[in-house]
Order: sequence, then structure tokens, then C-alpha cells
Amino acid sequence: MAQIKPFSALRPQPALAAQICELPYDVMSSNEARQMAQGNPLSFLHVSKPEIDLPSATDVHADSVYAKGKENFDRLMAQGALKQDAQPCFYLYRQIMGNHSQVGIVAVASCEEYLQGIIKKHEFTRPDKEDDRVRHIETLNSQTGPVFLTYRATADVDQFIASKIVEKPEIDFVAKDGVRHSAWVISDAASINSLEGHFQRIPALYIADGHHRSAAAARVYKSRNGAGGSAWFLTVIFPHNQMQILPYNRVLKTLNGLTPEALLEKLDAVFIIKKDGAPRPTRKHELGLYLAGQWYALNFRPTFAAASDPVEKLDVTLLQRYVLSPIFGVDDPRTSVDIQFVGGIRGTGELEKLVNSGDFACAFSMFPTSIEDLMNIADGGGIMPPKSTWFEPKLRDAMFCHMI
Repeated sequence: MAQIKPFSALRPQPALAAQICELPYDVMSSNEARQMAQGNPLSFLHVSKPEIDLPSATDVHADSVYAKGKENFDRLMAQGALKQDAQPCFYLYRQIMGNHSQVGIVAVASCEEYLQGIIKKHEFTRPDKEDDRVRHIETLNSQTGPVFLTYRATADVDQFIASKIVEKPEIDFVAKDGVRHSAWVISDAASINSLEGHFQRIPALYIADGHHRSAAAARVYKSRNGAGGSAWFLTVIFPHNQMQILPYNRVLKTLNGLTPEALLEKLDAVFIIKKDGAPRPTRKHELGLYLAGQWYALNFRPTFAAASDPVEKLDVTLLQRYVLSPIFGVDDPRTSVDIQFVGGIRGTGELEKLVNSGDFACAFSMFPTSIEDLMNIADGGGIMPPKSTWFEPKLRDAMFCHMI
């Protein structure tokens, strides 16, 4: 079973939500955050990326950065821009991005169930990134960025959500990127009990995005022995059939000493290659290659795509094993300086721009990993390669904070 609980969220005043709520801290650079928050003292980037209020040469992990974040967080609360609900509630959070709509349940989930594997993960975490989130949580005494969870959709929960979102949302705004964010409060005991009961029949939850946030929350829970609200962590939980996964594309710094012609010759052993291919792959086991101003469609030869293990069948695994490592010399994509990853939200035009600039030699556009693949791999205890998925739209920080 998956145990979720209502909580007393710290939330923005509805009229200020559009000014306060921001994209997650880890999808932008410090310079980008500085530009985004310019002229807006209410921007939550002053809390989630507080280095923007310090000299540009400041180490982002300096004590002064975390202290500045707490100062800014306390200021937003003192001003009444952020206010905590008086009683524990569940919340609904809808995002509309173009033609895509998704509605998640905002709740706190169990750190103990995360440690036991009832809340399933599919990625390794990096200690330095965990350390950063631990310090942020400890300094603020709050989890300000939710973990993005999913579950196998059930009719009971679908019907519950549908019955609630016909009402007027308490928060409703369109962000600068065009994504609409709406929130409903579920405070009555009958609805809370009903939702808790529905989730007691759901066998597992899956981390879609937020592995470092959840790992950090679990570390704080253990260090505090569960004191206060530390045994629980902030989540937004979506049904699997509403998830939108975009590709996570790859760009390479060099051709590893090869000419474009020699590279294509080597790739011919792995792929069926078609010149003048479309920039965006249209199915699994198809990739796009942008090389010397030309797009190619690459389809893995059947022998390479015939693996039975769900991790081994992923396009990102096949590309790493048969192309990036042996041909480009990128043995560890987590640490190699010869590869960079580009979220699908930036489009294939960004790949062309990077290669045409001369800073990169070629780019691979990927077909998105499916949510079914993610859940199957997590069910088997498997670990996906780094940068396998890019979820959109992103959850906004400060829509809901969990005070611990």
C-alpha cells in the first residue's frame, strides 16, 4: 500500500501566486535565475537559488547562500505573501501546457516507505546534490520543492479528482512560459478519508522526477529521528496515463578524431541510416543525427534492439553501449566533459544551434522513454541510465511548501 497524508501547506496568497511561484531550482543556471527574478522581490528564486542576491563569484554551496535563502523565505512569510493553512489538507494541482492537461494530488508521503522501496526509484543520486538539498531543507526547516510521483491510474481516484475540479480553483494563473497552474484545497474530513482509503489500495508509487529531493528528505528524517514533520516529504502525485515525457537529447563536443564520413561508416554497423531524415524520431529504436548541417534518421539494427531486459532495451542504453562509449569514447556520461544533455522542451532547433555554433560536433535526438518502461524498470529494481527522461510541465516551487 502507499500511505499519503494531508498536511498544512505553506502557500502563496492567490493574488501573488504568479509573482511568487517559479520553476524548480535545478532547471536553470544561476545567471538565468538572476535574470528571471530581476525586478521581482517576491520571486521564489530568491529562496531556491539565493546566490542570485549575492556577488556573482559566490560559491553556490557557501554557508552564506543557505543563510540568504532562509532570510528571504522568512521575509516572504513575515510579509504574508506565503501563509500556512491552519489545518491539514490535501490539494489538487492542475497544469495545462498547450493541449496537455494533468492533475496531481498534493500530499506528503512516507520517508520510511521510500527507504523500504514502496516508493520506487529508477535513478542513482549524486552525494553532492543530495548534500545541497539536505542543507536547504535543514536551513529552512521546510521542503519547498515537491517530488514528482506517479502511480498506475485507478478509476476510483480518477472519479474523485473529476468531482473536485469542477469547482472554482483557489489559485489560478498562467505563467510566463504559457503553462496554466491551478490549485484546489480539499479540507473536509469525508474527502480526506476517502482519498486516503483509495491510496491504501495502490501498491506502489514511482518517482518520476525528484530523486535528490526524496533522498535528502529521507536523510533529514533519519538525522532527526522523525521529529516534527520530518518523517514525511512533499509530493505531487499524478496518474501514469497523464504523464508527459519529452526526449532527453545528446550533443557531443567532438567526433573523437573521426571525419563525418568515417563516423557514418561506423554508425552503419549499428543503424540503418537514412539521409534527409526528420529531426524528431517517430518511434522507439529510431534516433535522429544532426551532423555537418544534415539530419539523418537512424534505426537500430534488429540484433541490437532484441534484448529482453527492460533497461537494456531502452534507446538511451543502446546508444550509450554501442555508440557513445565505443565510438565517441564517452564511457561515463555522468562525468564526461565530451557530452551534454538537452531537455526536449528546447526542441531540435536547439540541437542545430549548438552544432552550427561550432561548439559541438554532432547531436542525437531521441524518442521519449515511455512511462510504462519507467515503471517496469522500477518494479524490477532496475536503474535507468542518466538523463533518460524529461518531464513537462515542471512543477512550480512555492505552490506548496511542507514545514517540518
